[in-house]
Amino acid sequence: MKQSNIIAIDLGANSGRAIVGRFGKGQLEVDELHRFSNGPVSVHGRLYWDVLKMFTEVKESLCKYASKYDEEPLSIGIDSWGVDYSLFDSRGRLIHNPVHYRDVRTQGKMKEAFEVVPREEIFRETGIQFMELNTLYQLFAQQHEDPESLDYAQDFLMMADVFHYFLTGQMTSEFTLTTTSQLYDPVKKRWASGLFEKFNFPMEIMPKVIAPGTQVGNLTADIAEDVGLGQIPVIAPASHDTASAVAAIPASGRSWGFISSGTWSLLGKEITDPLINQDVLDANFTNEGGVAGTYRFLRNLTGLWLVQECKREWARNGENYSYEELTNMASHADGFSSFVDPDHQIFQPPRDMPGRICQFCSQTGQEIPAGKAELIRLILDSLALNYRYVMDKLESLLKEKIEIVHIVGGGVRNQLLSQFSANALNRTVITGPAESTAIGNVLVQGIELGEISSLSEGRKIVGNSVNLETYKPENINVWNDAYKRFCQLKAQSTS
Repeated sequence: MKQSNIIAIDLGANSGRAIVGRFGKGQLEVDELHRFSNGPVSVHGRLYWDVLKMFTEVKESLCKYASKYDEEPLSIGIDSWGVDYSLFDSRGRLIHNPVHYRDVRTQGKMKEAFEVVPREEIFRETGIQFMELNTLYQLFAQQHEDPESLDYAQDFLMMADVFHYFLTGQMTSEFTLTTTSQLYDPVKKRWASGLFEKFNFPMEIMPKVIAPGTQVGNLTADIAEDVGLGQIPVIAPASHDTASAVAAIPASGRSWGFISSGTWSLLGKEITDPLINQDVLDANFTNEGGVAGTYRFLRNLTGLWLVQECKREWARNGENYSYEELTNMASHADGFSSFVDPDHQIFQPPRDMPGRICQFCSQTGQEIPAGKAELIRLILDSLALNYRYVMDKLESLLKEKIEIVHIVGGGVRNQLLSQFSANALNRTVITGPAESTAIGNVLVQGIELGEISSLSEGRKIVGNSVNLETYKPENINVWNDAYKRFCQLKAQSTS
């Protein structure tokens, strides 16, 4: 039987993966094609993305498909993290490597930007959470530090859009990715032209915004020849990785929320219209684009970044631990002796995360973790309690009760954190799929191709096709007591 294969390439901030998905008899089958590492490159104190290395991995994914399968794929689609961008000259060439969102160039720039356009006005036009790493503040920093490159630029593309352009020669900006920039007006459904005018950003370099599921073009002849495929259609999925991850949540009804768990944790709920008011601004929530006319009303939270950076720091010192080993160590450590506010700015840069956690504990008058096990346990406790803190605000803003929380993404492999999340939230937690982003990528392409009829059908198919785990709350009183202390710390650290 002829297979109807769809290639999904998911570019994450730490790693990338390519999968092949196919639909049949109410099921989704998934094969892994290629997996590779990703990360920033530091040059003279500036953090960059190695965009050509990433494109080499994209092409390697397609080469591996060509060598493994006899059938041509139906389509190809790429998703990535948000906010970062590349600039191109009049001949369509990269002006320089894109700068990493954790680069220090944006430090203090958000406050400076508010002197040009007040915070309230920016939020009213975009509905997006305020973070120094947002595209708006990156462009603001570039405008002040490197204005020549902006003067020289003819085109602007965000990350997944860059690779769709490399594959097809067509420049577009996919909607879900666009909304993360804090430069898009979700009410008027266009780039926020008022902000461009007031910041003196070049509006003419911004591409046409397209809906998730739109065909960007076909593989160019030279790329097709390089990878051993025909000129296959390239479809923009929900090109922001979290939008794809949420598309793959095997949920129905309305009383559910989500946590997309990975380097970042994104906690929220799917809504039909952006929610933009003073209460949302005060709570620093965001309205990011979703699939099928939805918005993801959420908060971006620091996630397993803290664990990842501890692991990297210990590896630099010759102590190599797997994530499983670190989680097992934490499971045998006593909890609740100290907490951190995971979203505190001290934890945003890379390097020496264990030292900065100990520094935070000391500065807030808490017990310093005795060893690695206690430190990882502190992180997992704090992440789960932060989920509760933000969930309480989410329900208050929406005036709705969330009964079930779906956790998707690579973080579901940390079963200890999943159980802690159920405990802290005092709700049933359902986890899976781990590869939700790549699966959601396949779903959106499948809808455009007519392989499935709707997002609702796709979610049912995911539920039929993957193993889901259910966690019930335990030790509720102990976690409630811990939560009271965590709220006090949160108030202290943000004051």
